[in-house]
Amino acid sequence: MTLYIRLLALFVLAFVSIAPMAKHAHASTQEIVAVVNDNAISARDLSKRMRLVMVSSRLKNSKEIREKLKPQILNSLINEQLMLQEARKMNIQIEHAEIESGFSKLAAQNKSTPEKFKAMLSRGGIDVSTMYMQIEAQVAWSKVVQKRLRSRVVVSDRDVDDTLERIQAKVGSKEYLTAEIFLPIDTVKSEKRVRQLANRLVREIKSGKASFFNLAQQFSKAAGAVNGGDTGWLQETQLSEEILAGLQAVKKNQVTKPIKTLGGYHILFLRNIRTLTEDTMPSRDQIYYSLGTERLEKLQRRHLMDLKAASFIDVRV
Repeated sequence: MTLYIRLLALFVLAFVSIAPMAKHAHASTQEIVAVVNDNAISARDLSKRMRLVMVSSRLKNSKEIREKLKPQILNSLINEQLMLQEARKMNIQIEHAEIESGFSKLAAQNKSTPEKFKAMLSRGGIDVSTMYMQIEAQVAWSKVVQKRLRSRVVVSDRDVDDTLERIQAKVGSKEYLTAEIFLPIDTVKSEKRVRQLANRLVREIKSGKASFFNLAQQFSKAAGAVNGGDTGWLQETQLSEEILAGLQAVKKNQVTKPIKTLGGYHILFLRNIRTLTEDTMPSRDQIYYSLGTERLEKLQRRHLMDLKAASFIDVRV
């Protein structure tokens, strides 16, 4: 009998993952850096996002790093405009209480109260209203995914049985506790830009100038980014050959080189290693959840790529 996984959409509230809504009247008095269908992204939007990323990720505020980050940040703004537009097409409404709840969660993740968090953002030169608009966009996209895609996520008893058999056969092999930064490649043309960003992030982490946790929150597009990229324990059977080879090349508490897969670049922080035993085997519920989350993540990523392919996008920088 086929069982349906009832999952809430799991998407990060990381700072870099949500774009402000560009207003025509606002952008008309500024340089426009990109047009996404009927909306514009201004130079001011890009500058405010850049400021947010630099402060929250603790990257060195140098011209070189800003130039390296600009294409990725602008691409995020474009993607997020598409998310907001899709929500509006579906007549999705966002309550103010939902935005306040999202802000409170962000404050808690930063070990602060909402009031202290607002003050902290202001001291860093970050517009608090921008953060609210970011949360609004994220909540909207989560509702789009739940309404349009969640029902398509199906995990059968056979899926779980097959996964359990594969894991059971690997008892005695290694398990890896990792955190991940995933940078997707949206188009063939973006591959070089994403690779350069991945290399830059690895250099910043290895030099001690930026923390993996903060960079994951800012840049990763994988589930778990809001928690610093936490993936939990991964069995060898869950890993591609490329990622497994990357993990085997580093030691505990080290970061891999950027690992390219079909979807993009992965940067992994190896937190711990252990041997898979009968006692550490995942439960059926854990496998249901893991398979469902993975499939939902792929569906939402494909949906966003489809929206992008069908849209008019004019980048002017």
